[in-house]
Amino acid sequence: MATQMYVNLPVKDLDRSVNFFTRLGFGFGFNPQFTDSNATCMVIGPDSFVMLLVENFFRTFTTKKICDARRHTEVLICLACDRREQVTDRVGQAIAAGATTPNPPQDHGFMYPHGFQDLDGHLWELMYMDARAMPPPGPGLS
Repeated sequence: MATQMYVNLPVKDLDRSVNFFTRLGFGFGFNPQFTDSNATCMVIGPDSFVMLLVENFFRTFTTKKICDARRHTEVLICLACDRREQVTDRVGQAIAAGATTPNPPQDHGFMYPHGFQDLDGHLWELMYMDARAMPPPGPGLS
C-alpha cells in the first residue's frame, strides 16, 4: 500500500499559482527537486504533496480533456486544520490572495469546514474536527 499521496492539478500560470500558495503559507513550501518551468511540488505534509503542473505538461499524463475547474468540479481537496481559527485565517488569506469562496462556512458543532476556489478554480476545503464531540453513528454507520 502506498504511503505518500500526490495530487496533480493543472494550472494556467505556474508562477502565479506558486505566489498564491506561498501567500497562504500552505504546508512546508516547495520541493526544488521536483520544480522547473513546467511543474512544482507543493509539500502539504510529510507524506502529502500537490503537483502544480502547467496545462501543456499536464496533458502529457492524460488523453482526456482538462476540466475547466472554474465551471466544473473535478475534485475537492480537503485539508485538516488544528483549530477552528486556522480554518477562518487560511480562508481569509486565500481571499486576500485572490481566491473566492463558493460557500459560507458551516458550523456542525464537532466539525467546522470552509473552503475557497483557487486562481485556477480548484476547490480547497479546510476543516477542523473535534472527534471527541462527534455524535454517535446513526443507523447504517459504523
